[in-house]
Amino acid sequence: MKIITSLLVLTIFISCKKEDKSVAFDDSIIKDTIHDVIIRPVNPELLTDKSDSLKLYYQKMNFHEIWYLDENRNDLINEIKFCYQEGLNPRDYSIEFIDLLETKRTELSDEDIVKYDILLTESFEKLALHLHKGKLNPKELYTDWDLKPKEIALSPLLETAIKEQKVASTFKDLKPNHIVYQLLKKSLIALDKFPNTTFSKIEIKKDKIVLNDTLPEMVKIKKRLAYWNDYKNKDTILTWAYDTLTFKAIKKFQGRHGLLQDGVIGKGTLNALNVTKNERREQIFANLERWRWYPNDLGKQYLIVNLPEYMLNYVVDNDTVATHKTVVGTAKRKTPILTSKLSNFVFNPTWTIPPTIIKEDLTPSASKNRNYFPSRKLTIYNNKGEEVNPYEWNPSRANSYRYVQKPGYNNSLGLVKFNFPNSHLVYLHDTNHRDYFVRNNRSLSSGCVRIENPLVLAKQILIKENAKKWESAEIDSIIKREKTKTVSVKDTVNIHIFYWTSWFENNQLQFRDDIYNLDKELFEKLREN
Repeated sequence: MKIITSLLVLTIFISCKKEDKSVAFDDSIIKDTIHDVIIRPVNPELLTDKSDSLKLYYQKMNFHEIWYLDENRNDLINEIKFCYQEGLNPRDYSIEFIDLLETKRTELSDEDIVKYDILLTESFEKLALHLHKGKLNPKELYTDWDLKPKEIALSPLLETAIKEQKVASTFKDLKPNHIVYQLLKKSLIALDKFPNTTFSKIEIKKDKIVLNDTLPEMVKIKKRLAYWNDYKNKDTILTWAYDTLTFKAIKKFQGRHGLLQDGVIGKGTLNALNVTKNERREQIFANLERWRWYPNDLGKQYLIVNLPEYMLNYVVDNDTVATHKTVVGTAKRKTPILTSKLSNFVFNPTWTIPPTIIKEDLTPSASKNRNYFPSRKLTIYNNKGEEVNPYEWNPSRANSYRYVQKPGYNNSLGLVKFNFPNSHLVYLHDTNHRDYFVRNNRSLSSGCVRIENPLVLAKQILIKENAKKWESAEIDSIIKREKTKTVSVKDTVNIHIFYWTSWFENNQLQFRDDIYNLDKELFEKLREN
């Protein structure tokens, strides 16, 4: 074979005949004089059963080795070895076989080195795609997850990474850069520092344990609190008393788990205490995977709702400028996961009852008592748009009517509604059940997200857009008139309704109740695939 003594520019040779689309194969060995290595040819026949994308990578490299430089191979191998920190399993990317081949690389024949090169390229593609958009496809798992596919062209990235020796930085750019994802990785490191201790399940016969109670189960509870570094008094760890120090430790533990910090050891606190280290690791893995499904760029200005946390954050230029409590959908009527853009505010909105509520709430209640309609300020319309008397309403044809609630303070949507395009007919809004926000478990709605003090948030967004127009009492005046008014939002304000049950905050592990029971199932699917 002819040996070329200078580094050649790699090109693709494609036949111009329409009926023959095969690629010409240059079987020469290339010499990279800068790095003093040879670059072996890759026979296209070795790629026959490989993916189209893999064939494209080698086309771009004129069917020569890709991983001929030690530095590039080492960077790839390190990314595979340490992908555990991203919640992935190195074995999924053939790390054991790759390690073996790398150790013996100098002893391999040219043909085996080429086959090893192809394996490395396959592993690069697989890991790169998993880091960028996740190992699983949420659309194949859930019907109520509406996230845009995260497509990426890997061939130009690989070409640049190889030629400029930027494999490590290329992988870094593929990973989610959101602070929650970065801190989730830290939480995995923090969790691994806890010993692999086996605990027996804590069971109590009482409904709850309160301060100054005395019972043998307190020893197990104190040991569990000590394990998680919430309880640090070794002198009293074997006593049966629920003392003040344990009370403070329980409140700290409750705070880290989103529980009511009342110091009462009830069902919720006991369930959280019984979760093992391994189960928490699986939970973190599931959350890392979900964050890879979300957009890498959330936008310059956005509202982000974390369903299990029951919180909404308003973020501008990566700074959280406002935080509001939320009420979200029940496990039976889940709030969908989606990303969209705020289109308008509707002040003094009317409320048209959706089909699910017509079927499950309105029809059974109104069938028993027709006063259901006037008591809720509901107007019934037939399919011609004509108003229908409640006593002429036919429950057997309930779905053929339209039910509209008049605007006002006690309207189900409250005083303001945040509209954004989506296929699930959900939105953010005020509520007439404002007392719900004092509850700890706020999975109470029919799917939409209710916001505490939404007028404050609406004003804040509009003032940022046009301070001169909205800093006055204009919105208060609109509300006072009790007339429905729609105000368009001109600035781009993204809406993100996401789901994560674990994060790292103030160097402490944070966990929330998995309200839709998604974590365990997702981890199992990650392990299966």
